[in-house]
Amino acid sequence: MDATNEQSVAHPLGPTSDPGPPAGAEVGRRARRRWCTGTRLLVGATALWAVLLVLHVLLAGRWWFWLVVEAVPPLVLVVVPLLLLAATPFARPVRRWLSAVLVVLLLAGAYLVGLGPGWPGEGDGTARDTTVKVFAWSTDYWQMSDDKEDFYAFLRRQDADVYLLQEYLYWEGDQPVRIDDSNRLRRELPGYRLSVEGELLTLSRLPVVAEHHRAVANTGTDWYWKGAKTQRTDIRVGERTVSFYNVHLPVPFRVGDNPLSGRFRGFLRDQYARRDQELRALRSDLEDNPHPAVVSGDFNSPWMGRVTPLGAGTRGHNPGSPLFAFSWPVSDYPLPRLWRLDWLFTTGDLTVPGYRFHGGEAFSDHVAQEIRVAVPDGDPSARTRQRGS
Repeated sequence: MDATNEQSVAHPLGPTSDPGPPAGAEVGRRARRRWCTGTRLLVGATALWAVLLVLHVLLAGRWWFWLVVEAVPPLVLVVVPLLLLAATPFARPVRRWLSAVLVVLLLAGAYLVGLGPGWPGEGDGTARDTTVKVFAWSTDYWQMSDDKEDFYAFLRRQDADVYLLQEYLYWEGDQPVRIDDSNRLRRELPGYRLSVEGELLTLSRLPVVAEHHRAVANTGTDWYWKGAKTQRTDIRVGERTVSFYNVHLPVPFRVGDNPLSGRFRGFLRDQYARRDQELRALRSDLEDNPHPAVVSGDFNSPWMGRVTPLGAGTRGHNPGSPLFAFSWPVSDYPLPRLWRLDWLFTTGDLTVPGYRFHGGEAFSDHVAQEIRVAVPDGDPSARTRQRGS
């Protein structure tokens, strides 16, 4: 056999006929090249965020341990999907569908923090309405370290028709101390009627129709630990009776406690039970109340409204953009002001022509709520019949 024939036998398909690796292996290598480590991390982070968002909607206000998660600033619901969206150009194989998912998560987060329809800000009153100025404020334990003269001067300057004040008490160690500063209050704010329930103080220079107090044993510190955290006062405004609810829900946990300790978990469970009891009582009272209502105060939760609805036909109000409506902390804590713990809700035909967070930083860790509520005169059902005729 000559050399030519030997070569043709050794290479019957010629030098370019090598089929290479199997087609499946090549597809696998391409898939691995498409899904690099960064892409996998981004997809995983998006999936994890979607799960957390769903769990937050399902568990907020319904499970005691979720109170820890509820301490996260609501702004996170907008910031996290925005950051993930900014990284999607680096995940080229999946950037289109991943961007679409993150846009949905961003819109859902924005809705939950108060953006979008259903959250009135400042409404319009009419010339026939009676406008009431309301001043709602968590006072930080009533002058424990404040100058009394400056404190009372600050209250007088508000010139409010109704004051809804919380934390009307002292503390000695971890025990609440009941106080009575009524004589000083009457001197400083003459013409106001005082209504005290536990640590809640309502003052009105408008006629008080009724006070609704919850019975509680007057022994030890039961007035605080078992007493009401929502105080209802019915006040005459023009031709109408309006219920004003002064709210201070229990804190979910103590800042500084070890979250791994039994003390922390026990306090968390107890506070959740108290918060849940108070919210149930408030919702029930609002449902049965024939009068329009103003509900305001320190709810100690940044998730009231859409995540933890108050129900009973209430409408939440925002002092400006909800993304920047933060009321805590303005002092005492080395934290940025990123939480809204102070809220305003109304029912019935009431409108809110003015609402802002303003003042109180020198005396409390909460900024105050300055509110103007417009109360239409006359019978609302009669006005409805007139419009329909």
